[in-house]
Amino acid sequence: MTIYLDVVLLENLCMNYIILFATGYIMKIKMKHWKLIVSSLLGGIYAVVSYLEILPIYSSLPMKLLLSILMVYLAYHAKGIKQLSKQLVLFYLTSFVFGGCAFALLYFIRPQDIFMQNGVYVGTYPLKIALLGGIVGFIITYIAFKIVKTKLKRRDMLYEIQIKMANQTINLQAMLDTGNLLKEPITGMPVIVVEKEKLYSILPTNLLDHIEELIGGEGSKKLESLEEQEYLARLRVIPFSSIGKQNGLMLGLKAEKVMIKLEEEWEVKNDVIVGIFPQKISKNNTYSALIGLDLLERSENNEPIANIKI
Repeated sequence: MTIYLDVVLLENLCMNYIILFATGYIMKIKMKHWKLIVSSLLGGIYAVVSYLEILPIYSSLPMKLLLSILMVYLAYHAKGIKQLSKQLVLFYLTSFVFGGCAFALLYFIRPQDIFMQNGVYVGTYPLKIALLGGIVGFIITYIAFKIVKTKLKRRDMLYEIQIKMANQTINLQAMLDTGNLLKEPITGMPVIVVEKEKLYSILPTNLLDHIEELIGGEGSKKLESLEEQEYLARLRVIPFSSIGKQNGLMLGLKAEKVMIKLEEEWEVKNDVIVGIFPQKISKNNTYSALIGLDLLERSENNEPIANIKI
């Protein structure tokens, strides 16, 4: 059987290009096509050299690893070892998926004159099979990474929390809001923003119904019971800025304690203000509170904390 080296080169160049493009697309790297072509050509030349057995060293594992590093670096020009390592790992994962798709197509088509020599598959199977395998592999890889990334984001952004006030506790789902830098201006305590509706089970109804009046300084006379009056000393007015509201004010109360589930353990935070938000925080009710990064950091020695294993 006659094997044309230009066909071997072209097939490997096309597959390498698709793999490099898919890797860059998934990682959102700004790519230049000529760099991808140069890198793909390097891989194609390597395949030809390996097939011809010009030097046995070319088929060794260290040489293959070096080739992968050179191809990835030529394609994306990583700015550092860490970035290059991430690109290299995803390049290998994408290659494995593409290789699996190509093998599956070859299995179904069952060409009779295909064989492997020095790690290179050659034969008279059409070039379009290799390209089709690359396209299918790209679609599968893209969908898989999108699903995994979405799940990871949700898992890393949502936390179970417990808030205790007046010896009563509520359990809430809170979202990590990296833009939540709210602090009580006098004490510097971090603020958890909670939907008002969720607080009716632990706070007096009359207090929650007159939030606007309390912020304006006119609502204290509407708190008639002794229990309601006791909350006046714990009230805090917290200034905040958000989209469409540059100088807003939020009513808050100091919680007896707040517990956050971190890595299968509950961490207790004692110095936290609960900010009362009058509207829905999540449109689909996935979460009803917002926490900042301050509450996720492990506490220093001067902050009371307890770890409770589940």
